[in-house]
Amino acid sequence: MNRVRNLLSIFGGIAFVMIILDSKLTLEGAQTGMDLCIRTVIPALFPFVVLSTLLSVSTVPCSQLIRTAAGFLGIPADASTVLIPAFLGGYPVGAKCVYTLYCTGRIEKSQAERLLTFCSNAGPSFLFGIVSGCFTKPETAWVLWLIHIVASILTAISIPEIKPICPDKAKNTAIREETDILLSSIKAMGVICGWVILFRVLITFLQKWCLWLLPQWLQVLTTGLLEITNGCCELLLVGNEKQRFVLCSCLLSFGGICVLMQTVSVTKGLSILGYLVGKIMQTGFSLLLSLAVILKNGWLLFVTAAISMVFRKIQKNSGNLKLIPV
Repeated sequence: MNRVRNLLSIFGGIAFVMIILDSKLTLEGAQTGMDLCIRTVIPALFPFVVLSTLLSVSTVPCSQLIRTAAGFLGIPADASTVLIPAFLGGYPVGAKCVYTLYCTGRIEKSQAERLLTFCSNAGPSFLFGIVSGCFTKPETAWVLWLIHIVASILTAISIPEIKPICPDKAKNTAIREETDILLSSIKAMGVICGWVILFRVLITFLQKWCLWLLPQWLQVLTTGLLEITNGCCELLLVGNEKQRFVLCSCLLSFGGICVLMQTVSVTKGLSILGYLVGKIMQTGFSLLLSLAVILKNGWLLFVTAAISMVFRKIQKNSGNLKLIPV
């Protein structure tokens, strides 16, 4: 732990010096990040953040279809509402919804940490608002979204439902009343935008100093792994559309380090390791599925499904070996 803190202190000191020496570049990156938040992030996410929080604290029963789908994915009955923001809300709305369910005592900690592995995904507003313009055929965005959802479902199948032995509900009462919804949502958006701006500054420095040395596709990959919105906005730099398709599919599933930090910020008290393992698994499934699409190889679909079932069997029979730390 001390080594980690020392490394963070060293990196922080270096970054502080860099900001002082090139304050103009810092200002430029921050302005770009703020513009990105105002024009893209807030309009795309804020309504979903509010609605997902409302769904999380609501006691109105879900439709039978949602309950059936949630049960298939191993989502506890009291958390069925998470299914909607998980696949429609966008990063990190699903994760925040899971945390709200945990805070209100609807699910237990171990259940919440499992849900984090697959309940936070890129939303349709992001795909059709930003990603669709990077491809010649409009239906490509639909295919990417389908791959993204299927990869998330395969991740859920790979990690069996957790049956807690010792209930620990009602230990958290951070969000209890509907009057907290708006304030909670505004705070969450502030956290999200803060990380987006910070990573935009980092990317601006990297683009000036070293990213230009890399091939175009690697520049886009690096940028996307750091911050997904910036990475997807630069997809057109990759000339080959098939490569762009596979790259985009993987970036959408992983989400980026910035989304990881956003998730950490809106799920205080929950382990983030399961989320990271889930994102890596989902990225692998997306890679195989996108390759199956561009290569028109149906066997890869069977291979992907088989891998998911193998992971599930390992998880059930592993004893001390676990895909997620529960």
